[in-house]
Amino acid sequence: MKGDNNFRNFSVAIISTWLGIFALFAFLLVLFASFMQPDSNKIFNFHFTLSNYTTLFSSLYVIVFFKSFYIAGACTLFCILLGYPFAYILARKTSRWKDLLLLLLIIPFWTSSLIRSYAMVAILKTKGVLNNFLIHLGIIHHPLQLLFTNTAVMIGLVYNLLPFMILPLYANLEKFDNRLIEAARDLGAGKVRTFTKVILPLSLPGILAGSILVFLPAMTLFYIPDLLGGAKALLLGNLIENQFLLTHNWPLGSAISVTLTAVMGIMLVAHWLSSKNRSGEDFL
Repeated sequence: MKGDNNFRNFSVAIISTWLGIFALFAFLLVLFASFMQPDSNKIFNFHFTLSNYTTLFSSLYVIVFFKSFYIAGACTLFCILLGYPFAYILARKTSRWKDLLLLLLIIPFWTSSLIRSYAMVAILKTKGVLNNFLIHLGIIHHPLQLLFTNTAVMIGLVYNLLPFMILPLYANLEKFDNRLIEAARDLGAGKVRTFTKVILPLSLPGILAGSILVFLPAMTLFYIPDLLGGAKALLLGNLIENQFLLTHNWPLGSAISVTLTAVMGIMLVAHWLSSKNRSGEDFL
């Protein structure tokens, strides 16, 4: 027993040290840099300023923020619409089919998302797989301009982030008590009413968890807008990348990163409060 406690304490100490150095300390450095002045000769000037945050209220950055929220929100909605039926079917399948479907869901993780995004370029380009297939079927007569559009960015984001919506939903729906559905049917509820009044409310924690896992990366995956959207798609991830690597304005890039982290923190707190309130209601 003492050996187990020592091993547990050692493991916790290692993990805490790792997170403290590479997560907490790194974030504190970014937070500190966000209040400094930019300098062309070094990373930043040691002069306190709030101008990096006030700059974010200019029309250019407000447009980028709203566009990022719009695309991330639309991506999250599409992932819910596509992922919920798949997760529901997956949760109700027998173990043999369930294992196969889970394998098909996890297989994309075996390949880098960057490589999969390059594959989407081959599919969506003017003479790509999709246009040739539609022309062959006679649905269109001229290639569609899909690549380097917001539509292509949306397709790439949904394709890459859909598993992050399905897995939390599946984990939630798998624990669902089917006796509740039988009780609703016995009380005269139809399929639609059973879904809206029983299944959907009880699966909200999975929807919220999946939405957080999809919404935040959708705003920060800078290489997908770069590859599929070109210069037309400037999201928060691209904006942060440009500030650090192109304009070398580390304080402004840090301010954007801190703001995005604050948004993430607010969403996590909202999810925690929602889960806490729901747990209290279930207890009562």
